[in-house]
Formats: sequence, C-alpha cells, structure tokens
Amino acid sequence: MASSDKKAGKRLLLVGGGHAHVLVLETFARKPEPGLTITLVSKDCLTPYSGMLPGHLAGAYTRDEIHIDLERLARAARAGLILDEAVGFDRAGRRVRLKGGGELTYDIVSVDIGITPDLSGIAGAEEHALAVKPIGSLLDKWDSLVDSALAPNGPRRVAIVGGGAAGICLAFAVAAFFRNRLSDAIKVSLIGASNAPGINAGMQRRIARALKRRGIAVHADDPASRIDQNGVTLASGRFVPADAVLVSTHAAPPPVLATADWAKDESGFLAIGPTLQILNDKAAFAAGDCAIMVAHPRPKAGVFAVRQGPVLARNLRRVVRGEALETTIPQRDHLLLIATGDGRAIGGRGRLLAFGGRLAWRLKDFIDRRFMRRFEL
Repeated sequence: MASSDKKAGKRLLLVGGGHAHVLVLETFARKPEPGLTITLVSKDCLTPYSGMLPGHLAGAYTRDEIHIDLERLARAARAGLILDEAVGFDRAGRRVRLKGGGELTYDIVSVDIGITPDLSGIAGAEEHALAVKPIGSLLDKWDSLVDSALAPNGPRRVAIVGGGAAGICLAFAVAAFFRNRLSDAIKVSLIGASNAPGINAGMQRRIARALKRRGIAVHADDPASRIDQNGVTLASGRFVPADAVLVSTHAAPPPVLATADWAKDESGFLAIGPTLQILNDKAAFAAGDCAIMVAHPRPKAGVFAVRQGPVLARNLRRVVRGEALETTIPQRDHLLLIATGDGRAIGGRGRLLAFGGRLAWRLKDFIDRRFMRRFEL
C-alpha cells in the first residue's frame, strides 16, 4: 500500500518535443505507469528527426517522413498535449509559465527544448544567413530558398558555414538537391574552422575525396568572420561569393533557461548528473542539447539525446515508484554516418574504423527508418 501511495496522483510534465522525450512517450505508450499523469508541452505538433534532415534536403525523404507526430504519440501514451512554449520555470513552486499566459504545476519535470543558434561570433550572420537550428524554422526558410533558386535568375552560389559533421552533411545535401535540378549551375562552398570532432583520419580522407568528387569547394582552417549580401569574408581576409549562406556552427541555450533557478554550466546549459537529474533539483530532469552532463561533456549531437531517451524513461518511472535511479555515462565513440547525396555514405567509429559506399548509405537509411517506425503506434 505504501508504494501505491507514493505514486498516486503524480504529475509528470515534459517540456519540449525533442528526441529524448519522444522516446519517453513511446516507452510509456507501450507500458503505461499506473497513477502517473503525463503532459507534454511543445510549440509544434510535429517534431523533426535531425538524423534524416540532410536526406530530406537532398530529396531522399519527404517532409512527412522526417517528422514524428507528437499528437498521435501523446495520445498513444495517454498524455495530454499542450501546444505552447515555456517562458519561465519556478523551481521552488514547481510551476512552468507558458507563453499563452497559463501556468502548469508538476511533481516531476523533464526539459528537452534543444538549442538556439549562436551567430554572435560572425558579423552580419543574423541579417544575412540562415541558421540550421532549430530545424523547424530552417525548413520554412529552405522552402523559400528552393523557390528562389529554381527561378530563372535565382541564387546559384550557396555557402555552408560550419566544418563539423552537420556542416559536411548539409553541404552534400545542398549540392545533391540543386545539382539534380540545376546541373552544374549551382556552386557550393563549405567553410570550416577545423576538423570536426569524432571524424577520424580515415573518414577525413574519404570525405575530402567525396567533397572533391561532388565539386564542393572547401575552405578549411579559415573561419567565417563576416557575412553580407554578397558572401562570406574569412578570417584570413579571403572572400567567398555567395547568394545564400547557411550556418551550422556554435549553439546557445534557449533564452528561457537564463532566469531558471537550476544548476547550469558556464555557457548556460542545464547541468545534469549521470541520472539525468538537474544537479540542484531531484524533481527535475533534462536531456538533449539543452543539457550537459558536466562530469562527462559531449558534443551537441542527436545521437546522445537518442541514447538518453530510454534511460530517462526508466528513471522517470523509477522516481515515480520511489526506486533508486539508474546512472549512465555517454559513450565517447559512436557510429557516425554521413550521406554524400549520391546514393553513398561515409561511416566510421573511434580512431580507426572508416568505410564508405552504397552499403554505408543503406545502413544509414535502415537505421533512420527503423528509428522512425518506433513511433508508428
């Protein structure tokens, strides 16, 4: 009876529809927790899967194929869905203030609200570039870019700022999409500060060959310093002409976290421990890009949010039951697959493994489609 009393009437509030939270909902849809009321707050009823974004931009996937239906998922999990945005957190009162004017109270809260682009280090980026994240905002801007580029006198020179894995994927995707429609009229440039973390030497060689094969101009070790309507000025003073610029570089925590009375790191991201609880609040959890495990920091990448999802679900269930929580440490190495937009991909893991070709693309496509099938409840 004591155990039943502990979990009676517990209210779980999920703030944000990120990768970790969709896995939490999927878990509770398949195995509900008696006595638990779940509410999801999300700005949108559809959430994009970042792993399939480059494939969508390249034309391999439709818009529907890369989105998870949060309304259907919440219904399957017997969870309420509120289409709104959190604009304030009251840790002491266990309340969340919404943009629409309301407030929600909770017993347990989990935050998975992603990141915002940090364009402050590049002069003119706010006015003259498209930020890759948040993905939902990018897609509408991408549609406008496509419409203008396909016009007779539309933009023909596209620059991607960001030499990490995301920027590389984006460069391949943009080149594939436009060259399938405009032949060699499109010119794509990739601008990056340095080699991306997690990409080993073997992958780097394969990527360099693929970029050359696809006709993508590379400006490595020379970061962007200014963007204007005519292109990108690099730190060296060189100028890269561009009619459109997409930026996939540094990220900042969402502004709503600035006033939240929760533990944060020096950059303002929520500081969590191995249980995924925020360090100064046992009733609050966080996952995905908005959080950082301070003892084991990792790059901002969707793979870590996906890995956190099942652990988060188990710990939310455990805290409801009053059980000891599970701990997790994010792995240092993970399988990385970069589609090159021509029916091939380049993969690797750790310091040594590197491979590529059509089988690599099939592997990536299989993994991504299998992940999305989990939410067809």
